[in-house]
Amino acid sequence: MTKVSIIGATGYAGAELVKLLLQHPKVTITHVTSESHAGKALSDVYPHLLGLTTLTLESLNALPTIAQDSDFIFVALPHGHAMKVGLALENTAARLIDLGADYRFSNTATYETWYHVAHTHPKANRVYGLAELNREAIKTAKIIGNAGCYTTASILALAPLVKAKLIDTSTIIIDAKSGTSGAGRSPKEDTHYPEFYDAFKAYGVANHRHTPEIEQALSELNEAPVLINFTPHLVPMSRGILATAYANLLPSVSIDEVTKAFEAAYGQEPFVRLRGEGAYPNTKYVRGSNFIDLGWHVDPRTHRVIVLSAIDNLVKGAAGQAIQNLNIACGYEETTGLQLVPMYP
Repeated sequence: MTKVSIIGATGYAGAELVKLLLQHPKVTITHVTSESHAGKALSDVYPHLLGLTTLTLESLNALPTIAQDSDFIFVALPHGHAMKVGLALENTAARLIDLGADYRFSNTATYETWYHVAHTHPKANRVYGLAELNREAIKTAKIIGNAGCYTTASILALAPLVKAKLIDTSTIIIDAKSGTSGAGRSPKEDTHYPEFYDAFKAYGVANHRHTPEIEQALSELNEAPVLINFTPHLVPMSRGILATAYANLLPSVSIDEVTKAFEAAYGQEPFVRLRGEGAYPNTKYVRGSNFIDLGWHVDPRTHRVIVLSAIDNLVKGAAGQAIQNLNIACGYEETTGLQLVPMYP
């Protein structure tokens, strides 16, 4: 059994990790932490786990013991925290999977520019944790920077087209919508129920922090810099992301070539479901699962391709993706513990 611990187990992503890992046949959870609930039973904080676990929440002060007792440590905390944990683990055998942003960027300066935090572990041996793109590197990485939720939906929507050189990368626009769980569990005025119910709004226009993460992945595939316009929106639901990506096709590129690019890229991927040309992915069809559903359209009037992608932001966009990375790093079948049937309705 692989021994794992979760730093920040009482946020939404951390709780989702606990739920999924409790069902993983090759994993045992050794420690869970929460600074705000240390000393409490995890099931007291999350009653849906009552009878399923006897884990007690600890303080991060126990990190030396946690490291000794863990093969992998998941960090499910906001940016700025995982780098401290990663630095402390540098001379230990424990490997790290960070669900935050600290280890997502190959260029530390990019992280510091967009997140306004000095990186204290810039020379870390890290790999970007988007399995469909970086599977081989994930196998041996000491630190895996789990891909973000908006970024997973956006990058996987565009990667086949960029890699196959079918689009003008200077024309990429991504319009994405997320449920409010993506904003975290801490109360905020703009996600407070009376403020947000029956509302739909954009935020982070032209400056959202997931922008450079998407650009980094697409630039590597393009073998040249890619700049995009990315606009996120909040919708009044708890889970799910729907991303709509637009780009101009290069002259003479046909819908058949677009379809073949998606089939070549994802035909063997266990968690990518190709809904096909003319399809309309829906967040309800992936809710509670590690799937990403993709559909594409070509507008003959403008010669633009429009790609639609849907994920559950807490699973494929966070905890499920982290477990997918764990499975790869451990040499397990990639679907182990993730054969989740979407919840419906």
